[in-house]
Amino acid sequence: EVQFVESGGGLVHPGGSLRLSCAASGFAFGVYDMAWYRQAPGQVRELVSSISNNGARTTYVDSVKGRFTTSRDNGKKMLYLQMNSLKPEDTAVYYCNRASAVKYMWGQGTQVTVFS
Repeated sequence: EVQFVESGGGLVHPGGSLRLSCAASGFAFGVYDMAWYRQAPGQVRELVSSISNNGARTTYVDSVKGRFTTSRDNGKKMLYLQMNSLKPEDTAVYYCNRASAVKYMWGQGTQVTVFS
């Protein structure tokens, strides 16, 4: 029943921007802290950003601070990640899920490729 559908990825040059979306369904989205994760080829999945259930607080991994912004719309059960000043090292598949250690089934993710 629980489902995440990530979208908005694409191919961009360094310095470009993308806005990722995550459509959530099958659970009480508005009561959970949410997070964005990414996994580069041959790498483990890493936490990129989190956002509290009401959107009041956000966290970011050091490598994306000042460049990425997470937001959410609980009425639409949507999570967003605005990515600016993209770098080649941002290349990865991006996923959304609960920020809790307990995760729901991962979606397919959306591919972000930054190339020079």
